[in-house]
Amino acid sequence: MLTIDEASGQVTLIGPDGSEAVWPMDSPEAFSAVSKAWLRCGWDVKHVYSFTWMGRPIIQLPEDMVRIQEVIWRLAPDVVIETGVAHGGSLVFYAGLLVALGKGRVIGVDVEIRPHNRAAIEAHPMRDRIHLVEGSSTAPETVAAVRGMVRPGETVLVILDSNHSRDHVAGELDAYASLVTSGSYIVACDGIMAQIAGAPRTQPDWTWNNPITAVDDFLNRNRAFRLEEPGFAFNEGAVRERVTYWPKCFLRRIAGGTE
Repeated sequence: MLTIDEASGQVTLIGPDGSEAVWPMDSPEAFSAVSKAWLRCGWDVKHVYSFTWMGRPIIQLPEDMVRIQEVIWRLAPDVVIETGVAHGGSLVFYAGLLVALGKGRVIGVDVEIRPHNRAAIEAHPMRDRIHLVEGSSTAPETVAAVRGMVRPGETVLVILDSNHSRDHVAGELDAYASLVTSGSYIVACDGIMAQIAGAPRTQPDWTWNNPITAVDDFLNRNRAFRLEEPGFAFNEGAVRERVTYWPKCFLRRIAGGTE
């Protein structure tokens, strides 16, 4: 149970075992506890379903988009590959960043790109930076099509945001890992599933059937990658951790690492 007492400036967390922790509201511990409750509440009220980017629904936590923006700015990739297209808001977001960088393109992959979404994406001002591939993201022919769009020597960032089941994410990690260039990342989104099982719009098996279990297995058998938070590009405050739907998501390819 979490109690926020604004009058006293304290946050109290009582654990399942009855243990009690009390923090001043201006502490990173209090911020972390309140943020976790906010993430759960946001899930319940579908907070992420209330945003667009340049006119397209984005269905992402704003904090996650600002953080991935920091990574893209520092990395300056030639290609951003995203599995999961939906309304195309994320594709438009990444394409706009690449326009600002003066380089690059986005490849969006989805098992089904609905005609109205395709039409909107293809009519969007960012359309020249976006290439769509329809097909299962783990199907060999789909992976081959994506691979054929990447030129030798290009810096590639991969973002996995389609089916978030353990097996599907595991298949995507295996399928796209070799496309990730040294020093770049493969990002496995929505590990929040592991933390909110039991909430509305969840399934009981989300405690294990989630991207994080796929990431853990992948890292155990692939020495070319390591879990590596990119760190805050700027931080003059007391916040130490991301407020995120994407915990344990950033897998960085190690220079000289072998798969």
